[in-house]
Amino acid sequence: MTLTITPTGEACGARIAGVDLTRPLAPETVAEIRAAWLDHHVLVFPEQKMSDDDLERFTGYFGGFGDDPFIKPIPGRDHIIAVKRRADETAPLFAENWHSDWSFQDRPPAGTCLFGITIPPVGGNTEFSNQHAALDAMPVDLRARIEGLQAVHSARGGYAPSGMYGTKDQGRSMDIRSGEEALATRLHPFVRKHPETGREGLFGCAGYIIGFDGMDDAEAIPLIVELLEWQGREEFRYSHEWEPDMLVMWDNRSVLHRATGGYDGHDRLLHRTTIAAWDG
Repeated sequence: MTLTITPTGEACGARIAGVDLTRPLAPETVAEIRAAWLDHHVLVFPEQKMSDDDLERFTGYFGGFGDDPFIKPIPGRDHIIAVKRRADETAPLFAENWHSDWSFQDRPPAGTCLFGITIPPVGGNTEFSNQHAALDAMPVDLRARIEGLQAVHSARGGYAPSGMYGTKDQGRSMDIRSGEEALATRLHPFVRKHPETGREGLFGCAGYIIGFDGMDDAEAIPLIVELLEWQGREEFRYSHEWEPDMLVMWDNRSVLHRATGGYDGHDRLLHRTTIAAWDG
């Protein structure tokens, strides 16, 4: 089996052909996909009529399943969640702000797999921002201000009872379970080396990052906002257009991502798994 890898021509991402993900993959094919993933950060596999079994098998090739808090898995599965929105839904769009999945965990997931099932005819792009490129291009004075900082990550803004998806969030089709455990905090270096490639990049952003260790809010909050504006600049982005039966996998250690709307009046359904942190 020979893969065809076609870069998007944007700041990250490549389209992969020549592989059937509904069948078990040979070790050498998995290794080739992993190498492309580490190189391009976002991989797109079109025309894959995958079942949930196929999605779970594919995820397992890259390190097993991550721990997905706050969102109930689909019936009969422990590791697949439904990212869905009804045509008539009016709740705020899910995951519309830049983030790295579950960066507030002690061991955040290495990657995410998202499979398109019901795709609207318009809108609904997923945008990615390459955080290696964002660091490489960062002005010297801003780089000096973040060197050595430990970012404080927390899920409180989204998943605490008082958060965006908390007790006041009504009429949402996704099965989100907020909880007090979202108030916990974890520290991660803001500039860190990718655990597989060793390449430095920025990890996380405003939303899950609520401060910097040892820095008061009066200094930290304006810096977080300034950094977010830099991290999401257009020159670091790839905007992905979905098709039915399309799998996208991305590296949470290398990119931020966010959802976009523009498909009101249309149902949308994707199935998602996360890939466990890499231990080498």
